[in-house]
Formats: sequence, structure tokens, C-alpha cells
Amino acid sequence: MSISKIRGLLYLIARLLGDVNAVRRGTVGKRIARRIAGKASGRLLRRLIK
Repeated sequence: MSISKIRGLLYLIARLLGDVNAVRRGTVGKRIARRIAGKASGRLLRRLIK
């Protein structure tokens, strides 16, 4: 197993743990909004830098 696959797996586990934590705390909506905002800003920056 390569380092990049292990890293990807660790990021996946971290994201799932964050989702579980948000459900426990009752902040799921806030987490979803931040995830959408992060993806949108990443796409915008990618277009500007290209």
C-alpha cells in the first residue's frame, strides 16, 4: 500500500469522525455549509490561478 493511499484513507477517516462529532454536537448544518463554501472557494481559486 502506497503512502498516498494511506494518506487518503486517513483523510477519509478524519472526515467521517468530524461528521460523527457534528451529529453529536448538533452542528451538522454548520458543517455542511462550511464544506460547501470551502469547495466553492477552492474551485474559484483554481480558476483564477489557471
